[in-house]
Amino acid sequence: MSLFFLPPPTRRLRLPTLSLASGHIFVSPIANLSNMGRGGNFRKGRGGGRGGKRNRDDNRAGHQPYTRYPEVVKQNERLERYYNDLLQLPDEEREQFWAALKRELPNSFRFCGSKGHALAVKNLLQTRYIPEITRITYDGAVVEPPKPVPWYPDGLAWWMTTPKNVIRKFPPFSAFQKFLVSETSVGNISRQEVVSMIPPLLMDLRPGMTVLDMCAAPGSKAAQLLEMIHRGEEARIRHVIKQFGGSVDEIKSTDDDAARLEADPSDDGRATGMLIANDADYKRSHMLIHQLKRLSSPNMIVTNHDATMYPSLRIPNPEDPSKPNYLKFDRILADVPCSGDGTLRKNVNLWKDWAPAAALGLHLTQVRILVRALQMLKPGGRMVYSTCSMNPVENESVVAAAIERCGGPDKIEIVDCADQLPLLQRKPGMRKWKIMDKSARVWNSWQEVEDHAKSTEDGITPSRLVESMFPRPEGSICADLPLERCMRVYAHQQDTGGFFITVLHKKAEFKAKPEEVRPKEKKQAPKRPLEEAESTEEAKKQKTETDEAAKTEDVVIEEAPVEPVEEVKAEEAAPVEETPATEEPAAKEEATETPAETPAETPKEAPKEGEAQPERKQKQQGSYEEPFKYLPADHEVIKNIADFYKISPRFPSDRYMIRNATGEPAKAIYYTSALVRDILVMNEGRGVKFIHGGVKMYVKQDAPSAEVCRWRIQSEGMPILHGYVGAERVVVLKKKETLKKLLIEMFPKIANGEWEKLDEIGERVRDLALGCCVLRVEPDGDDEEFNEHMALPLWKSFQSLNLMLPKEDRSAMLLRIYNDTTPLINMGIKRDAPKEGTEVKKEGEEEVKAEETETPVDVKTDVTVEAPAAAEEQVKDAEGDVSMKEEETTA
Repeated sequence: MSLFFLPPPTRRLRLPTLSLASGHIFVSPIANLSNMGRGGNFRKGRGGGRGGKRNRDDNRAGHQPYTRYPEVVKQNERLERYYNDLLQLPDEEREQFWAALKRELPNSFRFCGSKGHALAVKNLLQTRYIPEITRITYDGAVVEPPKPVPWYPDGLAWWMTTPKNVIRKFPPFSAFQKFLVSETSVGNISRQEVVSMIPPLLMDLRPGMTVLDMCAAPGSKAAQLLEMIHRGEEARIRHVIKQFGGSVDEIKSTDDDAARLEADPSDDGRATGMLIANDADYKRSHMLIHQLKRLSSPNMIVTNHDATMYPSLRIPNPEDPSKPNYLKFDRILADVPCSGDGTLRKNVNLWKDWAPAAALGLHLTQVRILVRALQMLKPGGRMVYSTCSMNPVENESVVAAAIERCGGPDKIEIVDCADQLPLLQRKPGMRKWKIMDKSARVWNSWQEVEDHAKSTEDGITPSRLVESMFPRPEGSICADLPLERCMRVYAHQQDTGGFFITVLHKKAEFKAKPEEVRPKEKKQAPKRPLEEAESTEEAKKQKTETDEAAKTEDVVIEEAPVEPVEEVKAEEAAPVEETPATEEPAAKEEATETPAETPAETPKEAPKEGEAQPERKQKQQGSYEEPFKYLPADHEVIKNIADFYKISPRFPSDRYMIRNATGEPAKAIYYTSALVRDILVMNEGRGVKFIHGGVKMYVKQDAPSAEVCRWRIQSEGMPILHGYVGAERVVVLKKKETLKKLLIEMFPKIANGEWEKLDEIGERVRDLALGCCVLRVEPDGDDEEFNEHMALPLWKSFQSLNLMLPKEDRSAMLLRIYNDTTPLINMGIKRDAPKEGTEVKKEGEEEVKAEETETPVDVKTDVTVEAPAAAEEQVKDAEGDVSMKEEETTA
């Protein structure tokens, strides 16, 4: 993510962007603009179920290619009665509230990556596509074009309300749609619901900070956080390299404060902060990897843990290496699973499926996540709690319950954010609210519930209600919490979904109080494993805190509703029902948390009694991950790479990592930041489930001679490394047309004087030694539209040259820079018609075989979001990098 923002290689979805998250599947409106208005799910197939054979004559007449379902009636008596009574909106506003929830949600998207690059892509939208769209008239009226979200910084978030029939009808929208799909595929644009963009903007995340996203999938918010960690990095690194005689030019950054070396000075300007993105679901965590890998950050780790029991992570203790030290985060985001009634506009099935039991069943889990987050936060740190629910049982009551358990307002403060995002319309949080139980009865207070229980024969409270769901009574420690500082966003205020956000500030360390346990739960409450003490001095305190939490934080099944609960996030769409949490998965989680001798042994740990079947199911999902092994700086491969590319000694050589148990590089070499390395190394064998970390820096490549390095620079690692590569392996390109030729032509010839056709770089590549090198694009400033600084991998062989980019990235760059959709040309294939009985002959067949790895490689990775499941059917590669099946073809 440093220096230049490149179109990411590999790992992209081919078809309309399908995302699997928490059991929900959504189709991105951006990638699917061309399909708007079409029928429902159309599946090709040859029968189904057992046997699969059907009488073809049965369907031969009147076969319908689409299954049409009746339109959902957007009414729900209990839902409307509850929120009318709860919100107490004036008559006119109440009508606007329900009318907005019944309308379709506008399509929205965000420009991603470094701020300078994002602004450049946004400018392209404004100058090339918006003027054409504004000329369209339909039914006598001017069509409303896409427009920026007014409160989002720098205008980098946009939305559009154009009807589907208009999008399909007019050519300017077709061109706009191609642009969106192209830029989304390479990671420059991200489809994201507008309200889900809010939480990261309130975290005050700055370079150098460590941040944890506890429930990160599908990854849109995590991507925002990662961009913030890398703010200004490109300018800082260029400044440092220039100071030490490097050949790169300094650039003016749009992030003036973050671009100063003082913003993150300790690693020669490289970002030292870190994001840990976690999700409890294994498949969702892999979709998270797909989303975040596009940013090519060495400062990221993906983990797979239950957020209520997230493990403590060891880090070095510089003051006393003999004593254990544990990571505390500067910032934490807890965008927790919720019932999701704020997403009624896109999850239309909620109109018929909404039931109050869904929110009641998630309340205690949400409290546990928030308490665990506050435990892991540094004193002085800030965290954000958010949901896409409007129900106070998941919002204000969770905040109040967690603060009460963590020592009250003396320890945890609700931050007033009224002065932030001033153009964002919002409502204050509630200080008083009512709870609707499973039978749709509304309760005003816990006292009312207790009085009712006393009047019954069994004395049991109704519908799984607990005291923490209600407003705090007078005289309690949290009775006067300023809950009005919480933020509520409703659909009618600015045409969005519903959302809830609270910003919390940790003032001091605390010992969490035990969770309330109902009498019927005490008998069955399982014990959770003790968490490790955060430090030697706090060992006793931490043990007490964890023991108390163990009494309550595992009993999820008792509080879950009988019917399935849908856990929804704002980025997600069409819900698919999930079963509620049970004790069985919790016990399985407990088993995997126990540290083992090595990571490889962890999944093989013997299951507890009665848990054999869940363990087999977990293995079938492909949960085994290859270990992370770091190479010593004096390893022969590392020394060979450094010598071939003349890498500056200022680039760290002790952060290279591989993914196999042998500890020897076989196929790919990764690079991580120093903090990521320390965490991966120090927590090996402790039961921490690391799924991903690092950027693929080098890939093994067959070389034409012994003098050529067998490890080529991967395009996703190029932005990090290129500034440190010696001038001997750098080709500088300044002219726009030269780059266009390299993008369109694959394997242009350089032998027999053909190098002269490569204009300014011809002589340089003629004299360049064979193998991989850096193509540094430094525009000369003659063309205002050609101002994008890039570094791309280039491979030279005896006969030809090749830009090592996947075809999709080539096409996206041609469209973005040149507004050109010219088909790519493979110059290595002879176009003469073959004689009968002969095969098509390729020029330089051997060199094509050696060179073509990047283009076919990235094209080959046709990955769907169900990649982790499909991984079972494929053989793991030598590096064990099966997380997104990034197999790189080698000769």
